[in-house]
Amino acid sequence: MKGEKYDIVYFIGIGGIGMSALARWFSSHGFKVAGYDKTPSALTNQLEKEGMEIHFEDNPGLIPSVVITGKGLVIYTPAIPSDHKEFTYLKDLGHRLYKRSEVLGLITEDTFTVAVAGTHGKTTTSSIIAHILKENNYNIRSLIGGLSTNYESNFIINESDREPVFIVEADEYDRSFLTLNPNIAVLTSADADHLDIYGREDDLKQGFREFIKKINEEGKLFIHEKIDELASGAPVKDVSTYGINRGQFFASNISIEDGFFIFDLYAEKLILRSLKLGVPGFYNVENAVAASAVALQLKVTEEGLRKALETYNGVKRRFEYILRKPGLVFVDDYAHHPEEIRSFLDSLRKMYPGKEITVIFQPHLYSRTRDFSQGFAESLSMADRVILLDIYPAREKPIEGVSSKLIFDQISHRRKILCTKDTLMDHLNAGELQVLATVGAGDIDRLVEPIKNQLES
Repeated sequence: MKGEKYDIVYFIGIGGIGMSALARWFSSHGFKVAGYDKTPSALTNQLEKEGMEIHFEDNPGLIPSVVITGKGLVIYTPAIPSDHKEFTYLKDLGHRLYKRSEVLGLITEDTFTVAVAGTHGKTTTSSIIAHILKENNYNIRSLIGGLSTNYESNFIINESDREPVFIVEADEYDRSFLTLNPNIAVLTSADADHLDIYGREDDLKQGFREFIKKINEEGKLFIHEKIDELASGAPVKDVSTYGINRGQFFASNISIEDGFFIFDLYAEKLILRSLKLGVPGFYNVENAVAASAVALQLKVTEEGLRKALETYNGVKRRFEYILRKPGLVFVDDYAHHPEEIRSFLDSLRKMYPGKEITVIFQPHLYSRTRDFSQGFAESLSMADRVILLDIYPAREKPIEGVSSKLIFDQISHRRKILCTKDTLMDHLNAGELQVLATVGAGDIDRLVEPIKNQLES
């Protein structure tokens, strides 16, 4: 790929959050960009407005002819099914097809790179880092796995005369993060996930150990204090831990005021008092600590850090307020793992003590539902009322005996409903709701606007 010239860059799965960010990178560098995706969305609509040609039928006849003749770079997402027609057609023609992760490794290899890894917190942490550096006029390119509320994009860019810095998410799915060789890395968490890829939790943790080995030997690792054993024996010598009340970088004296989380940051020999974080959630405080540690490593000033944290507005679908009015709060969140749901509901409960919490949850993947049904049930039981939707299959075929009922039967209280997306609205009465949350990583986000409209009417 390096050194070659392409007339077009073609994406199979261009509407994915990571793929679209990479498409925007190529577009910003003057490449003609086109692609396929399964269904139109607000994101694909925006990409089309930005000049990208997109179609929504898996049909080799719709692939631009310049791609067929071999003058195009073809990038695909591992999320496509194995029998995808366009993928198979191009492969049978003998074309070299690149995974998104391979391309990400190639475009970052000659640039100072900050990579954020972990089963939870990658998107928020990387977006906070990008926001801090952009606000302080660093020369950055950032590809994140969500839409930054500050910039309404998953591709954040800032031009300046400083040395360029790439900020990327290091995704553990399909071992994608092993294509990167970061100068600075953050490892936020290593809970069991993607067992359809790794098989066992120990193998997942070994994957993170392999990622740590990819860090430049003269580089820096910031790792959550709960998983610092993963860095034991790693080639990188400069390792710091972080957390809440523990670690070499930590938050303490946390309070909530008018929707802001206020905390003191202890950064080795430095203490920054009363920092304000513009998004809610105790887990976001941890993410902000990690991002602040990276920013301080890159010589961001104390004042520059303070201002940036206060003006950070979060990422779409990460504790995103949809509706706030007297007597009713509606929040949307991407949480799709038991630990993420537990952290989310813990923060929601502490922010709205005494209020009744209703959660609408859409499980993501048959395999994840099978592997973590008990964990999902335990975390969802923290809510006062649970509305459980059908599983969103994404890339998977159904697994016999696996459905949302696996979770439903294990939820510890009786205030629970099993329903479909089509019947959901029948179960929502604004007069009975105090705090409502939609949770999940599938297509539940497409229900957010209709729910909001019903609640407002």
